This record gives sequence, structure tokens and C-alpha cells, in this order.
Amino acid sequence: MPRTKRVIPLEAAFHIICRGNNRQMIFHSDNDKLKYYTLLIELKEENGIFIFHYCLMDNHLHLILYLKPKSTLSKFMKQVNLTYSHYYRKIYGYFGHFWQDRFKSNIIEMDSYLLQCGKYIELNPVRAGVVNHPQQYRFSSYNFYANGQRDILLTQSPAYLCLSDSEILRRKQYIDFVVDSSIINSGLLEKKLFLGSQAFINNLQEYYQIKNRREKRGRPPKREN
Repeated sequence: MPRTKRVIPLEAAFHIICRGNNRQMIFHSDNDKLKYYTLLIELKEENGIFIFHYCLMDNHLHLILYLKPKSTLSKFMKQVNLTYSHYYRKIYGYFGHFWQDRFKSNIIEMDSYLLQCGKYIELNPVRAGVVNHPQQYRFSSYNFYANGQRDILLTQSPAYLCLSDSEILRRKQYIDFVVDSSIINSGLLEKKLFLGSQAFINNLQEYYQIKNRREKRGRPPKREN
């Protein structure tokens, strides 16, 4: 079965996941993560990409991007990931395929689902047992929203701006929102193409004539008689 065709609307928010081949380590040090972070900064403007959230883990990474009509998502991800893989090979003497297939992506509705997805990726280091609280992790967008920390990579999410007219209250509400126990189902990010209300999903399925699921590569399973 062929893999699912990538749907890229003219204007939308995307959740992106990139993994190392066979889930191998892609970042061995803070310097490696800083290199990838710097590439995102250097290449986002020329490709018309806005970044709302991010988290760089040792063997994978998450981004939430916003695209406008002249944005070039595939070119942006190819430039960043190819340049980083060259850097990695030079530093570590690595040979072979570096990234696990192409990057995965979900289209996100620009409402509470945008915040939910941001929360999910910023809690990755906590779920992995790397830190006890998301503010302790250096390479994520959490401190930008929760503590007002300067981060030139990021553009404020419109869903975050809608929390309150007051910057102080927005930060407090965001902190309360992230520490709340509810969290988006990780299976949605791995298996679904669209994240949002049922009306949002129905509209995209109808417009693109595609079901809201990610097809696995390879032959379909045989049916038993």
C-alpha cells in the first residue's frame, strides 16, 4: 500500500515529528540540539515558516509550524534535516540512512487543539523522565509561554494570545493548563492526519477526498476466508 499523500493547505498549522532511523539518537549533546535549533532560525524566514512550539528530544523532535500561502514546508524540512545530517556525519563519522523515512505531519485546528498539541510536545521531557517539570528543559518552547523567556525562534500562538488580554494572566493560565492532568492522546499524532473538532475533520476529508488516517507502507494484510 502506498504511503499517504501529504496534504499541505495554503494556510494552516502543522504538527511535525522527525525521528532518527530505527529510533536512534539524533542529538548526543546540547551542542547538537543547538545546531538544529540554529538551522531552524536560519531557514524559517526564507521559507515563510512561523514556529509556535518545539521540543528537541534525544532521538526525535516535535515542531508546530504555521504556513501561509507562500510558505514552503517540504523545502524547509529538507534543508534543515539534510544540513543537520551532514553535520552529524562529520562530527560522529556516521554512515547510512540518518532519518526515519520522511517527517510525519498533522494539520491542527487553530483553537484549543493548538494549545493541546503544544502542551503534549512540551511535556515530552517530563514523560521521558528527563526532568521533573517542563521549565527545567532547555530545548522546548515551554519557558517562552510560561515565563516570558526570550526565544527568537518562536512566534506566539494565536490560541495562546486568546487566553487573556493580560500577558501576566496568559502566562498563569498557560502554566495551569500545562500542569493539568489531561493530555492529548499520542495515538492521534501518530495515526491521524487532522487534529480538531469533528466539523474541522469532516471539512478536510471532504475537501481533499482523503480519510483521516495515516496509511502504512507495504502490502495490505491478507483477508482470511
